[in-house]
Amino acid sequence: MRKFLAASAVSALMVFSAGATMAQEEITANTVLATVNGTDITLGHVIVLRQQLPQEYQNLPDDVLFEGIVNQLIEQTLLADYVAANVADIPLEVELSLDNEKRALFAAVQIEAVAGRDISDEALQAAYDGQYGNLPAEPEFNASHILVETEEEAEALIVALNGGADFAGLAKEKSTGPSGPNGGELGWFGLGQMVEPFEAAVVEMEVGAISAPVQTQFGWHVLKLNDKRDKPAPTLEETSASLMDSLRQQAVEAEITALAEGAQITRPPEDFDASLMRDISLLSQ
Repeated sequence: MRKFLAASAVSALMVFSAGATMAQEEITANTVLATVNGTDITLGHVIVLRQQLPQEYQNLPDDVLFEGIVNQLIEQTLLADYVAANVADIPLEVELSLDNEKRALFAAVQIEAVAGRDISDEALQAAYDGQYGNLPAEPEFNASHILVETEEEAEALIVALNGGADFAGLAKEKSTGPSGPNGGELGWFGLGQMVEPFEAAVVEMEVGAISAPVQTQFGWHVLKLNDKRDKPAPTLEETSASLMDSLRQQAVEAEITALAEGAQITRPPEDFDASLMRDISLLSQ
């Protein structure tokens, strides 16, 4: 923002002098803070501009930010009034930008209104049931492994384990993987979270079983399946935020669809040259 916090030569135009005060109950968004050649700058203008500032400005002290915003609006009003009074032809780019800004702001107002409508508990429950009610059970596995470099090392580990050796002890002693110091424990994981040969072996195992050597890009694994279970579906409470967002988005899409069905819309011909949108020179013709 151009010289946003610089001292402004026109700051004296502010209506409120250093000693002026106003009762809090008298202040509204229409309260005039400054005038420039008869054009009012209100508290509402300041509030809106503050909301649009980057976060780095919004974190400034209120008194500093307030003065900077008022000065900015005064300067902009001076320049805008000059253009309106002295420039015969407003650049086409400016007019088109204003059209786009107005269109975007009006659209945002309606989107906010539609998305802000209350969503009933029944609608939320129906959305939950539709997404999670018939969700098929997904298996989860709790496994440990010992990672070594060769198949021969893996075979020797299996012999030791079948002879009664402690899996966690061997993992701490022999495993080259990061889980070795933790006894090889990998915790709970679902399908798709492990590399394919590893996952395929785990899926076929019984709880408590020790696998044959399994090769992956990391080396050779000896696996132990500690436990398995069906992953529980998330609760309504856990999913309500995302479901509400989805319902709001659906409401906005339904609103747009309904408006489009009642409107007369024409679109560019299919053979229109899309690259013309890059031709800035057209704005100056």
